[in-house]
Amino acid sequence: MGTMQVPTISVRMCMLGIGSVGKSALTLQFMYEEFVEDYEPTKSSAYKRKVNIEDICVEVDITDTAGQEDYAGINDPFYRNNDGFIVVFSLTDKESLKAVPLILERIVQCRGDEQSPVVLVGNKVDLVDERAVPAESAIQLAQKWQIPYLETSARTRHNLEELYQTST
Repeated sequence: MGTMQVPTISVRMCMLGIGSVGKSALTLQFMYEEFVEDYEPTKSSAYKRKVNIEDICVEVDITDTAGQEDYAGINDPFYRNNDGFIVVFSLTDKESLKAVPLILERIVQCRGDEQSPVVLVGNKVDLVDERAVPAESAIQLAQKWQIPYLETSARTRHNLEELYQTST
């Protein structure tokens, strides 16, 4: 008797959000299970990890844009060449939430009618005393765009596995 092979699929995900919201910290914590306190932003980084989701081996290919959405013109490939998107804002920074609709609109512009999974993520939930964004504001935005919303912490790994399972 031969062994049953687990089906494998590849999923390309893109981390989007303005600088300093924790995109890289979430990515590195998911990939290597370590929290990097002082991360030096780079232009773009790509990571791969295999995970099992409902008896399917999923090779997750993550592009961390490191806040490149701030620079006009260089972001189109990030929107066009990915299967899904994780849009991150910081729960300690109201301005980062204000940038989310522009990012979501850009996804729609670049993808056209092609439906792509998008997850809205409020990061830094562990910084309770510094919280500036009420949960209701983020929930309303997610409902308006009909996308799931999760609150995460790269430092404590809160909802980290759920994030990548939801997004794939």
